Amino acid sequence: MRLWLIGLALCAALSVAATRSDVGGPFSLTDQDGRRVTQQDYAGRPALLYFGFTSCPDICPTDLAKMARIARAVEQEKGIKPRPIFVTLDPERDTPQQLKGYVGHFDPEFVGLTGTPQQIVAITDEYHVFYKKVPYGDKPGDYTVDHSTILFLLDRDGGYLDHFGRGLPEDEIIRRINSRLTP
Repeated sequence: MRLWLIGLALCAALSVAATRSDVGGPFSLTDQDGRRVTQQDYAGRPALLYFGFTSCPDICPTDLAKMARIARAVEQEKGIKPRPIFVTLDPERDTPQQLKGYVGHFDPEFVGLTGTPQQIVAITDEYHVFYKKVPYGDKPGDYTVDHSTILFLLDRDGGYLDHFGRGLPEDEIIRRINSRLTP
């Protein structure tokens, strides 16, 4: 009975999140080339936005590869390629140079964004993204980052359109993106 109630509460929370209008907002960060950017720098083209960190051993690289495939599939089917954007949750380690080498492996158009810890808190608050440093390994100061694994779809003006959990099949994500975008 208790698990059933927890499941019901999670479903209710997800349905509320799917209809939110308070997701997203302005930001000021640094891209993989060291340039200061805001959400206005990416206006004019829809985007796929994901939060993670470059030293993630498996989840982030898997999700970014999936994100790149989705962007290419949407371009083939709809004629519009959403710009893939990766925001680090580990600004202490993920410098612009680190991001440039990392995101370039997934797609040449991938954007990597970092900033001060305060700027990362600001953007994660805007997108309601959870993250937390967790001690890891034998050396003092070693850590990993637990975080939400949500892919966000943004419109041409940077406004929130939809989000997708990592358990959703690629073909369903592509279908939902195609239904939201207009050429």
